[in-house]
Amino acid sequence: MSLSRPASAAGNSVNASVSDDPVRRAGAYEPPLLHPVRQIGERTVDFRRRVALMAIINRTPDSFYDAGRTFALDAAVGAAVQAVHDGADWVDIGGVPFAPGPALAAAEEAARVIPVIQAVRDSSDVIISADTFLPSVAEAAIAAGATVINDTTGLANPDLARVAADAGVHLVITHSLAAPRTAYPRPQYGDVVADVAEFLRRRVGYAQELGVAPEKIIIDPGHDLNKNTLHSLEITRRLAEIAALGYPVLAAVSNKDFVGETLDAAKPDRVEGSLAAGVASIMNGARILRMHNVPAASSAIRMTEAILGWRAPVYLRHNMGESNEPAVRA
Repeated sequence: MSLSRPASAAGNSVNASVSDDPVRRAGAYEPPLLHPVRQIGERTVDFRRRVALMAIINRTPDSFYDAGRTFALDAAVGAAVQAVHDGADWVDIGGVPFAPGPALAAAEEAARVIPVIQAVRDSSDVIISADTFLPSVAEAAIAAGATVINDTTGLANPDLARVAADAGVHLVITHSLAAPRTAYPRPQYGDVVADVAEFLRRRVGYAQELGVAPEKIIIDPGHDLNKNTLHSLEITRRLAEIAALGYPVLAAVSNKDFVGETLDAAKPDRVEGSLAAGVASIMNGARILRMHNVPAASSAIRMTEAILGWRAPVYLRHNMGESNEPAVRA
């Protein structure tokens, strides 16, 4: 299934009214992607004209947002299948949170995530990533059908890159400072955006030294990961400086503490703030959004794509005929 740009419903180019500026179109930053068209599993994604929606499935009893809601196997599989139905292009399946806490044995982590990956792969060609920092879990996830490894530790274990390289799957490289599951109090940066960009630049080079092809690399600035709210807001505002590295940027902004602290909003009340952060990220070059609330995020993403001239409306009715017919379905 392709995620490439659709044809215009109106019969004309969907870019007809968009500026020819190669960097800024309709006020949005268009990053200089080195490898914009990606084959990820069975799906083709053209990141020049598409934002992929990554749904979050946490099979953990202590995830920061779900709080164990999808810990049971049936609940996790059901949530993943529903996310695909609701518009997710991608499902990210994890068994261990990034937050500080006790280590989990690789066998137990694998027992949490592998059955979910297998069940989702059996029912869909959706992109599946395994959110893990353990090479053995990554190997098992790939064997079960994952086509992306999502490492929140910035290659703290280089063997993770070797596993991805040997399998030829995509690798997400995320900025973080702490060792897995450990605390990192009061993180300090000289210039948080410049520091994060430099970290990612070096880690991208390291991944390639370990055999990962450049066309298989995705980067994530790690909103809230060893960053305070002011850091995460600054990263969102200046995300274009990270997107300028030339690799698709994943923005994981969903329901995070920087949203809650900015709006004085409890976790159940952060959806609108998360959508605003997601749209701002797209306008500054993000091409993958990692989100919990899939239907709302899908609508926000697709509307943003249409505003940018990348996607045609599903149908045209309003002010298209002899009378002003309301633009509603019959």
